[in-house]
Amino acid sequence: MMILPVSGLLMAPEVHYYFQKDYIEKMTEEQATAEEEVLFLIMKQEKKAEEAAPEDFYPVGLMGTVTEVDGDGGISVQAKYRVDVEVAEYENGRWNAAASLRPDIIDMDEQSREEAFKGAQGALLQFVDGFQWGIVARNYVLRWKSLEEMCVALSYQLGISDEEKYAVLAADRVSERYRLMEKAIYEFIEVSRVSADAQKAQTESNERLYREEALKKQIAILQKELDGMHPESVTDIRRFEMKIQDAGMNETARKEAEKVLNRMKQEGENSHEYGMLYDYLDFVTGLSWKKERFRAVDLDRAERILDEDHYGLKRIKRRIIQQIAAMRLKKKQSGSILLFVGPPGTGKTSIGQSIAKALGRKYVRISLGGIRDEAEIRGHRRTYIGAMPGRIMEGVKRSGVSNPVMVLDEVDKLTKAFDGDPSSALLEVLDPEQNSNFTDHYMNVPYDLSDVLFICTANSTDTIPEPLLNRMEVLTFQGYTETEKMQIARKHLLPQSMDNAGLKGEQLELSDGLLHHIIADYTMEAGVRGLKKCLDAVCRSAAVRLVRGEKPPVPIKKEELKDIFDMNPIYHEKLQLPRNPGIVTGLAWTQAGGDILFIETMFTRGKGETLITGQLGDVMKESAQIAVSLVKYLFPEEEEQFEKNDLHIHVPEGAVPKDGPSAGITLTTALASLVTGHVVDPECAMTGEVSLQGRIMPIGGLPEKLMAAVRAGVRKVFIPKENERDLSDVAEEIREKLEIVPVQKVTDVLEAVGILESEGDK
Repeated sequence: MMILPVSGLLMAPEVHYYFQKDYIEKMTEEQATAEEEVLFLIMKQEKKAEEAAPEDFYPVGLMGTVTEVDGDGGISVQAKYRVDVEVAEYENGRWNAAASLRPDIIDMDEQSREEAFKGAQGALLQFVDGFQWGIVARNYVLRWKSLEEMCVALSYQLGISDEEKYAVLAADRVSERYRLMEKAIYEFIEVSRVSADAQKAQTESNERLYREEALKKQIAILQKELDGMHPESVTDIRRFEMKIQDAGMNETARKEAEKVLNRMKQEGENSHEYGMLYDYLDFVTGLSWKKERFRAVDLDRAERILDEDHYGLKRIKRRIIQQIAAMRLKKKQSGSILLFVGPPGTGKTSIGQSIAKALGRKYVRISLGGIRDEAEIRGHRRTYIGAMPGRIMEGVKRSGVSNPVMVLDEVDKLTKAFDGDPSSALLEVLDPEQNSNFTDHYMNVPYDLSDVLFICTANSTDTIPEPLLNRMEVLTFQGYTETEKMQIARKHLLPQSMDNAGLKGEQLELSDGLLHHIIADYTMEAGVRGLKKCLDAVCRSAAVRLVRGEKPPVPIKKEELKDIFDMNPIYHEKLQLPRNPGIVTGLAWTQAGGDILFIETMFTRGKGETLITGQLGDVMKESAQIAVSLVKYLFPEEEEQFEKNDLHIHVPEGAVPKDGPSAGITLTTALASLVTGHVVDPECAMTGEVSLQGRIMPIGGLPEKLMAAVRAGVRKVFIPKENERDLSDVAEEIREKLEIVPVQKVTDVLEAVGILESEGDK
């Protein structure tokens, strides 16, 4: 007898089973012969024959007879009886077992069994008839002769577990066995029917969607051709539909635009909200939503463009080139937000245009001066009448691209109002970590500003809030020297003025001496804006003379400038020679550049009171009080003068407000000169803040102050020792014309001007 361990089949008596050669060889070393009896040991879980143990087999098995051995080594077995497996053991490469017959309890007659089979067969035939492959399946169903055969043939499709299969085999009552087989077959039919219905419904749904998409595409193609044939007949709705499709919006923006478009359709052209909806869609679809392709920038070309458009500014240009290089390496927008700070007319705004030109990008300028409403930056909500987008998004739309160079001009002129702070709204705009999802109140959808190169300008950082200033890198624009102004005038300003007046290069004669006279006596500025106006006036005057028949080149003479400019030469504060004790020259910084000022002091008969005039601010008044205390300390023998007289401190040009701590050393020296009667050399000027201990502390605006000193004819300047490092920012031609003396203490200055005796003179 052949012992064959099997698993995975629905085992039932009175059914033919076929086993392939490789399966038999895997489970036993025996070779089957026709008419040989076979004992099936049914495994609970499939294992190799040598790895199985007796407890891995079910207690009920099958016995049958080999009916055929085919040429490939496979065998057909007719199962006949159920058996109880009593002994099962593995030795010498094969399984040995003993079993006894397990009789069936016949509680169904042949007719009942036939009816059960016919019922299941009919249900299965009815099910397969609903499919295209039903004709083939019908032939298989009609071949089965019993419910057992049907159940075994469908065992792989029934979807029942090995335990459920074994329950069929182990059932002693024939009626119970039939009930389990019928249940498995009818469940199979119902599950298959539900699955087929679901698949059919899914197929129909997909077909409907595919058909709908195909129809939409056809309609879109036809509509596009029709729009091309009759563009004048395209409606607003249709035009916005096409714009939304082509805009490349992000998902949030597209949904919002489609929602507004649907509302626009419902409202109709006669609705009072139609215009508001139209304006919104026109703005949103007019924006560039698609990211621009990064363009590698040639650094040499960029540097050449910056040099062509602006003279000097070497430190500024070097920083710009560094930023461009970093952007090229990262292939995206990177680096700090640059803040250009300096006097008017020094090229802060115009260099933004040069940067855009060097990068090959669009240029947008937004003036922030005087803005006091947050909505000017973030936009108005659409619920308000007359709502508009903010200036940032308006500038992006005006540029037509998503990566313009945007110059935010006059950041220091933003005004805080009771209803909002526009500088706070700029915090998100200028923060690279946040502006990738900037939401304008009018649009109400996020827009990516991370590709925009923001450049800010200001005349001073004093009024810029600290959180906003921290987001930017400050680059200081110094005032131009006369030599630089001469070069700028020849290379840039004069050609522009001549072109504006319609003059050719050979039609105007303007000597260097006359140009220097215009710069020195008709302008008083750190920049070149006033110089540009003067050159415009000169060119217009020459144009009049040419039109009246004068032969070119038209010469411009010094004595003609007064009439051309319709003004006298500007009065520059000059050194006062000779000078009385108590008067000292100081240096001041203004938003228009540097200037000199005179500190005048005088004793008058009185009761020891101090009078300060000249529109001085609180800081400067405090410096005056410190100067008085220092002089009393340094010259105790002169304290009686302060007690018996009133002290008057005055800074001329009383109509001009003045403030700041940098006049401390000048005030102290002037008072020391007054009490000692020693005249300070008029050609000496000084700047520096003074502490109550007599230390001289650093100040700002040193380059502008030194330029003012040269312009006024000063030859010697005292500066704080800690400002010595700032001399690198001062033009070489300015340093050459001045004797610059760094000092640390008040006594150093007083000794240098001869008020105090130095240690070496004693």
